[in-house]
This record gives sequence, structure tokens and C-alpha cells, in this order.
Amino acid sequence: MSGFGLIALVPLLPLAAAGLIALLHLTGVIRGEAGEPWTARLALWSAALALLILLGLDLAALIGGTPGSVHLGYWLVSGHFEVAASFMVDALALGIGSLAALIVWLTLRFSVNYMHREAGFHRFFIALCLFASGMQLIVLSGNAAFAFVGWELAGVSSYLLIGYAYERTTATGNALRALVTNRIGDAGFVLGIALAFAWLGSLEWPAIAAGSQQLTSLAAALLGFGFVLAALAKSAQVPFAPWLARALEGPTPSSAIFYGALMVHAGVYLLIRLEPLLEKAPALMGLLALLGALSALYGALAGLTQTDVKSSLIFATTTQVGLMVLACGLGWFTWAAWHLALHAAFRAYQFLAAPSYMHLIAGAARPVPEWLAQRQGLYTAALNRFWLEPMADWLLVRPTRALAQDMRVIDEQVVSRMVGLPEQTRAAAVLDQVEQARQGRQEAVRGYGAAGKLLEWLADHLNHFEQRLVLQTGGGRLAWLLQQLGQWLVALEGLLERPRYLLLLIMATLIVIL
Repeated sequence: MSGFGLIALVPLLPLAAAGLIALLHLTGVIRGEAGEPWTARLALWSAALALLILLGLDLAALIGGTPGSVHLGYWLVSGHFEVAASFMVDALALGIGSLAALIVWLTLRFSVNYMHREAGFHRFFIALCLFASGMQLIVLSGNAAFAFVGWELAGVSSYLLIGYAYERTTATGNALRALVTNRIGDAGFVLGIALAFAWLGSLEWPAIAAGSQQLTSLAAALLGFGFVLAALAKSAQVPFAPWLARALEGPTPSSAIFYGALMVHAGVYLLIRLEPLLEKAPALMGLLALLGALSALYGALAGLTQTDVKSSLIFATTTQVGLMVLACGLGWFTWAAWHLALHAAFRAYQFLAAPSYMHLIAGAARPVPEWLAQRQGLYTAALNRFWLEPMADWLLVRPTRALAQDMRVIDEQVVSRMVGLPEQTRAAAVLDQVEQARQGRQEAVRGYGAAGKLLEWLADHLNHFEQRLVLQTGGGRLAWLLQQLGQWLVALEGLLERPRYLLLLIMATLIVIL
């Protein structure tokens, strides 16, 4: 591998470092405080080599120009469907990639001391290396499929670091919020990939840019909508903004690299990469301008009511990223690219310095501006972050969590019994219920609604039949079968009574239609 083909090593090096650290940790070679230097060296050297490769490619591009893209073979071939192992080597990719590599290296170096003697030191560096690989794939990939792999790697590592302190329910809950919200954007990305292959026959970014000129405005808007949805969710724009403030639950270095400097800008980078496609869809650009302006206003007003350093910085980030999206909506893509680079560098420094601010600032937090304090309605809305968080929880997180609980109930009450898995606790519960039934103390189920009343009537008659005929005659197998049937019916009744399934069905239908 020579020349610009070395760019493939940039995402591979941190990915290899993450795998090697994980392997050594699982095998017990590096554990605890004694293993910290080895983990730090592997992570730092992989990041440093990736940065050096990019700097070398930058110098080669300045001397001889950029090839635009590099094709290294094929990653997947199935019939007419082909995904090439290709990378973008233009001014945008090299510039943002070099900046990302520098910020990754600085953050890793900062984390060596910051995370010293933390119980999850090795786990933290594994996730950070995974993120470095994913972010470089997003920036340097030559096609949408490779970019989506990086998109998912960044999302998974973000989830792991938000829930770093997994023993705390707040951390795991906020990690779930971020995961669920970003899955909507991921669905949009998959939609964009499917339409690009169906209509343009290729997933390469240059092919999408060239082929979009042959599409009608409506087709370009439909194709671009999936990618725009992904960009809005990843960059935490309205209406997906609430997850970003919750993501601060992770350690400060992860806040700096994820939400201050790099991952929050991934959506903006995707929009810049899709400039030719978006210019063919004026309505979509108008939507971007509107949502970008609303996000900037949301971040600015909510940020004025914050009293801690990191929250103030994260809402300032929301404001700045909203301005970038607004610029993309207005067609100022070059301005958005420069804004992205400058903001990423400056905000990374601010987040890394945030722990020191609390020691340097001895006074009270600044008061709310007078013009805002005098408008009680606006102040209350800003203080409550315009109630976007409870709305997002109601629409997305609560149904998802409830669905997971229901799946566990189905697994325990139905699947385990159907496959005949041995469960001593379940067997003891069944015996206890049989004993209660013999003594005439088993409590009848209570149902609500037509279906509930019907099931209650059925349960009562089955209970009567069981007590008078089965138990008294030592039915044995028949008694056991009736017990199973009654429990399945009760579990089914509980599931049917929950209206969230209707909400999930409506949401799924809307996503499919869109």
C-alpha cells in the first residue's frame, strides 16, 4: 500500500488498538492500575500514527493535488449491488480528517491523567478508540455504506460512554435516550442508502453528486430526506435536540470529543458532502434553514438559564451547530465548513478545560439577563428547555423501554415454557399456586374492558373446573396444561391493555411512509 492508499490505515489503526486493548484486558494481561500504561500507549500510538499519515497526505496534496477519491477494491459484491472499499481524498475530507485526528490525540493524552485509577479506565479507552475509527470513517469514506459503518461505530461508542457509570440509573437512562433518538436518524440513513442505489445505481459520494443532477426536485428531496433526517438526529437539531444535554453524563473527555468537537458535527459534515444533491431540492434546504434557526434559538435561550459550565457549553454548541445547519439551508456550504472546523477546535479546548473552570471561578453563576427575567412565560419555557425532553421521552423512550419489558415478559412467560426450559423458580411458583388452589385461596384475575371481562370470565370458569374436577381427581398433566393456558392468557391480556403498541404502530407506519 503506497501513496494515498495509506488513507485506509487512518480508521484501521484506532480500530485495531481498540480490539487489542479489549483482547489483552479480557485475557488478564492488562488489568487495573498496573495495566494503564499499556492501554494508554496503544491508544496514543494508534492516534499519533493516524495523525502523521494524514499530515503526510496533506503535504502530498499540497504538492501534487488531490485525486478526489481512492478505490482499493470491493468490500461487498452481491449481484448488481456493489460496495467499494473507497475513500475520499479531497480538500474537505483531508482537512476535517486531520483536525479530527489531532483532537482525538489531544483528548486521549488528556484522558491518561484524567481517568487515572478509574475502575473503567480500559473500557473508556476502548470506546474512545472505537469512536476515533468511526469518526474517521464518516469523514474519509468514499461511499454512503462505509460512512454508515462509521456512523454506527460512533453511535455505539457514544452509548457506551454516556452509560460509563452503568451502576447509576441516570447514566443508563440518558444513554438509552441518546440511543433511541439516534436510531431514528439511522433509519433515515438506511433509507437514503436504499434510494441512492435504487435510483442512481451507486453509493459512491461522487456518483450521488453527479447522478442527483439528473433527478427531479421531488426525487432529489425524497433521496435527500433520509440523509437529512440522519444529520439532524446526529447533530441534535430540533426536534431531536434534547438528547445532547443528557449525554453529558459521560466523563468530561468524552463530552469534549463527542459533543463539543466531533460527533455533533458529523451531521453538518454529511450535509456539506451532499451539497449537489441538496441544491436540487429547494424545499429540503428551506426545511434545513428553518430547523437550523429554531435550533440556534433554542440553544441560545435555554443556555441563558444554565448555571453549570458543561451545560452552558453544550447549549452554546447547539446554537453554533444550528447556525451551521442554517448556513447549509441557505446554500453557504463553504462558510459552514469553516465554521465547523473553527468551532470544533475551540469547543474541544473549552470542554477539556471545563473541570478547571470551577476552581478558577469563585463567584456565583451569572444572573439571567433582565430582558429574559421580565418575560416570565419565555423564561419558564427556556428554564424547562421548551419541554422538548418530556415530549421526546413520551414519544420515543417510554414506549421503547416498555416494549423491552414486554419482550422480557413474553420470553419468560411464553417462550421459555414453549421450549421447555427448566426453571426451578417457575416450577416452585406453579406448585405454590396448585397448593393455594387446593385450599380454595387462589385469587381470581381482574380484567377491564370487553377483552378483560371475557378473559376474567374464562379464568373463573377454568379455576372452577380445575378445583372441582382436575385437582380433586389428581388430574396431573391436565392440571399443568390448564395452568399454562391460564398464565398465557393473563400475559396476553396484560399486553393488549397497553395502548403504547398503537403509538408504536403509528410511528412505524409514519417512518415507512416517509
